[in-house]
Amino acid sequence: MGRRAAAFARVANVTRATFDRLPPPSDRTIAMPSDDSADVIDRAAGLAPGDPLHSARRFRAKVVEATEASHEALLRQPVEGLSTADRLRVALHACTIAGARTLARHYEGQLAETSGADAPSSPALPAMLQFAAALTTDPRRGDRAAIDALRRAGLDDAAIVALAQLVAFLSYQLRVVAGLQAMRASRAGVAP
Repeated sequence: MGRRAAAFARVANVTRATFDRLPPPSDRTIAMPSDDSADVIDRAAGLAPGDPLHSARRFRAKVVEATEASHEALLRQPVEGLSTADRLRVALHACTIAGARTLARHYEGQLAETSGADAPSSPALPAMLQFAAALTTDPRRGDRAAIDALRRAGLDDAAIVALAQLVAFLSYQLRVVAGLQAMRASRAGVAP
């Protein structure tokens, strides 16, 4: 197995292990939320238990659980060359340039709570931020040249794959939050 295939296999194993830890699906069609069931997306979109959109998200409870598990895994699972603090810095940067203030505040808070937040950033952080910005604003710029820049900055294939997965997840998270915010605003009769 080549280096690149081995890197993909390691990242796939971390992702698979994360989803294997999810609880089994409920026998109920709709999982009714409890008072403490607000996740990152709910908080960023301004949803609370009892809100019809909060309940609608739980129609597919496994998706909500998998999204939250992905959030934790992509930010906290150990990946050589990518500290949790640097991944949170990347997430904060991507959300800031996307104009997602509530998600940016979430990642800023997570970074402040992280024990390594005061630690110096990786020398590769500028390249990681540039890569995240490119994928967030114009995914076509995430080409071989962008990946080569990450390699020159010192990231190996496994770290590059993990970084790309994080940015892809952030893109998904940004779109879900924006959609929910727009739906809330339309229900309230105001512009998002």
